[in-house]
Amino acid sequence: MTLSANELFNFGTVVGLHGLRGDLKVLPHEPGSDLLNHAQTIILRDQKGLTEDYTPMKISEHKANTLLRLARVESVAQAEALVGFTVLMSLDDLPELSAGKHYWHEIQGLAVVDQKRGNIGLLQGMFTTPAHEIYEVNGRFGEVLIPVVSRFIVEIDLDGKRILVDLPEGLIPEPDEG
Repeated sequence: MTLSANELFNFGTVVGLHGLRGDLKVLPHEPGSDLLNHAQTIILRDQKGLTEDYTPMKISEHKANTLLRLARVESVAQAEALVGFTVLMSLDDLPELSAGKHYWHEIQGLAVVDQKRGNIGLLQGMFTTPAHEIYEVNGRFGEVLIPVVSRFIVEIDLDGKRILVDLPEGLIPEPDEG
């Protein structure tokens, strides 16, 4: 399978081994993600950018990691050689999301525009709290943390490469007057 970089989803990184059968321990970029379960083919990319395709034999969750057994990787020695590799899968293997939901790779780097203050920066990160997700935006106001709730997020426009927000007073630091 020869896919271009924009056709691949970067799931995570091989960070170690598990057991004696050559299982790989993968740290997903999105904690708790089970997206690798949908992969028909796993692509491993080394530090030089070279890739090789593998057939997944077993995928399971273990603590914060995903355990991955691949066809043709049958020993600890073979698996050790893969530590540090990037774990990729085809974007076509990702499950469809419900309306209004987006994968991180689709929204990362989008411009965040407030209805009152204009462009406030680029979406750089996201983390989850018990209540909801939080967008981390960096720009002319420094770092702005935006709760991902319907009353603040007006529209995610993938074609226009922007997220339109309506933020309340006090969420963005006001410039010093004087």
